[in-house]
Amino acid sequence: MCDTMVARPQATKSGALLFAKNSDRGANEAQFLEHIPARTHKAGDMLACTYITIGQVARTHAVLLSRPFWIWGAEMGTNEHGLIIGNEAVYSKIAPQSDPALLGMDLLRLGLERAATADEAVAVITSLLEAHGQGGNCGHIGRFHYHNSFLIADASGEAFVLETVGRDWALECVGDRRSISNAYSIGDKIDRASQGLVAQAVSRGFVTEGVPFHFTDAYAPPKRTRFASGMTRFCRSTALMEARPRQSLATMMDILRDRGPRAARDKEWRPDGAMGGTICAHGSWGPVRRHGQTTASWVAEIGVADLTPARAVHWVTGTSSPDTSIFKPVFFGPGFEGAALPDFGPRPTDRYDARTLWWSHERLHRAVLEDYAPRLAAFAPARDRLEAGFIARVEAFLARGGSAEEAGVLSRGIWKEAAEAERGWLEAVRAVPVRPRHRPSPLYLMHWQKLARLAKMPI
Repeated sequence: MCDTMVARPQATKSGALLFAKNSDRGANEAQFLEHIPARTHKAGDMLACTYITIGQVARTHAVLLSRPFWIWGAEMGTNEHGLIIGNEAVYSKIAPQSDPALLGMDLLRLGLERAATADEAVAVITSLLEAHGQGGNCGHIGRFHYHNSFLIADASGEAFVLETVGRDWALECVGDRRSISNAYSIGDKIDRASQGLVAQAVSRGFVTEGVPFHFTDAYAPPKRTRFASGMTRFCRSTALMEARPRQSLATMMDILRDRGPRAARDKEWRPDGAMGGTICAHGSWGPVRRHGQTTASWVAEIGVADLTPARAVHWVTGTSSPDTSIFKPVFFGPGFEGAALPDFGPRPTDRYDARTLWWSHERLHRAVLEDYAPRLAAFAPARDRLEAGFIARVEAFLARGGSAEEAGVLSRGIWKEAAEAERGWLEAVRAVPVRPRHRPSPLYLMHWQKLARLAKMPI
């Protein structure tokens, strides 16, 4: 389960576009950051995606991706032109295709590699969807099939919501701000659609011919939508965005760390049981969160063409659980061509490896879960101060118009500081004794012990 948000320039403090996503995947399904340079390809070249092979194009753009380790595609990413995309699993009255085709994550990466603008990305994704379909197992462990929705935005400030069902689709142009989650959200405001979208709904008896068409009413299955908590989280993220007239980096990060109204009321809240509509998701034994948690988070600030200073800064965790993680900057996109990227470390798998960024952080994350409130409090204030300092340093750098070379040096230095801070936070967390009366439930402990065994992670 995931949540993706965008605030267009007219709704942000900096006048740049802000884009944010929490990617929720399996609790041991490590995700990694990868830069792939622009490439040229020969006529007749073929491209192997996660399950199927399709024709390659003559040139692909440079991209920065956040990828589940076993999937060719990506959960979220950007390209050299400032295009950025995030996707969501959505559920329809029509069963998703189980036979191998393009995954939603494949479509996302293909859009980034083949398009320079949001409008071009819509054309790329919808044409590939109609030609090849979407389908195949999306689950790391077990079977998991779904349709996809996408939030697509670019450096001009343009943004779209694209929601799909099979090979059909509907498109909505975004106003000031928008969020999507694991539920259809386009209603009767449809700016573009596939040719067969309405006809299919009529033929299946979802709508009556001649009655005004409402995409969500026609295609969304009410029971599955409630079970996935997608509408709850969509309403929560929408309300949090609308509560602020202007969004900033800090407010978008806050939203990605949101644990819902119950946690705001209860200082001893812990992620144990049926998690429901929390935007920051921790793995739990409850039916909704049993199979996953937030495995990576991303907040992008991308400047429109005439914005001074230029902005193409991506604040990424590269690790699970944004409330136990720190956002770190990567300069990538218009104005920062050639900037050296941080060392993201070795590519992880679903087996524990302390050398990797993702699994190294899991030691901290899972130690916090043993007694959530006091152990998070042991370093959260320091995390916030450090992150605020990082943002201030990047703002100062942007204000003076630093070079791409300087951007790389700044980013690498911040990543090193963040890694050193996390090592200290792990020591601070382990020094906080677990309170017997606040130990997680037996089911919760059994859940995480099983995950540790599967990953061969020391307990």
